[in-house]
Amino acid sequence: MAKKTIENLDTAAILGRRALVRVDFNVPVKDGKVSDDTRIRAAVPTIEDLKDRGARIILLSHLGRPKGGGPEPKYSLKPVVPVLESLLGMPVAFIEDPAAPTAVEATRELPRGAVALVENTRFQAGEEKNDPATARMFAALGDFFVNDAFGSAHRAHASTEAVAHLLKPAVAGLLMEKELGYLGGLLTSPARPFVAILGGAKISGKIDVIQNLLPRVDRILIGGAMANTFFRAKGAATGTSLVEDDRIAMAKDLLARAGDKLVLPGGGVAAPSLERAQERRDVAWNAIPDGWALYDIDAATATRFAEIVAGAKTVVWNGPMGVFETPPFDQGTLAMARALAAATAKGATTVVGGGDSAAAIEQAKLADKVSHVSTGGGASLEFLEGKVLPGVAALDDA
Repeated sequence: MAKKTIENLDTAAILGRRALVRVDFNVPVKDGKVSDDTRIRAAVPTIEDLKDRGARIILLSHLGRPKGGGPEPKYSLKPVVPVLESLLGMPVAFIEDPAAPTAVEATRELPRGAVALVENTRFQAGEEKNDPATARMFAALGDFFVNDAFGSAHRAHASTEAVAHLLKPAVAGLLMEKELGYLGGLLTSPARPFVAILGGAKISGKIDVIQNLLPRVDRILIGGAMANTFFRAKGAATGTSLVEDDRIAMAKDLLARAGDKLVLPGGGVAAPSLERAQERRDVAWNAIPDGWALYDIDAATATRFAEIVAGAKTVVWNGPMGVFETPPFDQGTLAMARALAAATAKGATTVVGGGDSAAAIEQAKLADKVSHVSTGGGASLEFLEGKVLPGVAALDDA
């Protein structure tokens, strides 16, 4: 279902009005400073658009996992203020307590085009319970609602879902629109061949994605530790590799149903442990030595996967091919990042589905060489599973 966006808003109708904008500023903070501003930068186009049209902008976000019901200094959004001021080139007001009587007054006194950031939504006990009273408290800070926080859209919280029923219009921001456009396009109208690359540790975390994508894709390439469960389903010994014993039957069923659509690694990089990486060697999928584990796909598999990606018109990638944060077991993952960049250069639409894959493409310095890197790990996964995202469902239909 298509949703209205800020582009559908009449400028005359929002001039001087208070735009309550849910953003995703859940960023890493180290020693009181933001160490990665990717998510803040991603929200700037929506803020600039509303600012240029004379709205007063009030930003809501969570940060980390505070216990709720009160401030926890280490989860304060204050460190975001200087980063935002530098990106926007203007001062940003900070609203310490949205429940205070002075908070509403502060939003009304903002000049047109001014921006205020509200303290962590999760400092409110009712936020994660989608509590109506908490939503009303947030709604009092704005005149209309914009959700630009795709990364939080899979959660029905007071600042993402309930508030969208209280403030109208309730529309998508530019980042949300972009996310829904790219991810929605994968599920509805992908150019073919359509290839999915799925990695990560557990088949259980990706099972719904595999089930939802199987009828839609031409190939699914499987990497990461989840491949081990498939190897066991095919009767191989897997040494000390991570295997989900309770998912072996499910893996067998998937292999039977998928036929040649499901492409498994032909082998992997084995070692006695991560610490003994110098002893690593490439082994076939069914020749993993006792007491050893697989920590990456092997070079031959990386080459084969890259060849399949090279022939694709649409590619989605979610999950690393190995323990990419521990070199030298990052080679398979980096090979996929390079394959996506090469496919993009040839005209393919390539989407990286957030989380570890987004971190990997950043690490490979190729994030700007693919069509889209999703800002939402869990949200993009649930979207690809075919689930309805509460924060999106609550917005006005186009």
